Amino acid sequence: MTKTVKGPASYFPSIEQKYGRPIAEWEALIHSSLPAKHMELVSWLKTEHGLGHGHANALVAHTLANGTRE
Repeated sequence: MTKTVKGPASYFPSIEQKYGRPIAEWEALIHSSLPAKHMELVSWLKTEHGLGHGHANALVAHTLANGTRE
């Protein structure tokens, strides 16, 4: 039985397909921009990288929920 992905991660296949970068690369970009706030990161991804709002929000929400890297 296949587990259904829910929440922000459900966007990941379409993000990778549409923007041509793996999720790990997006997460690394977000981590490199910390300690910016959630909506600042969303706006940055939309402005600088051309992501749609839903995709940018999903990436930021998932990345921040998983904590920051040292």
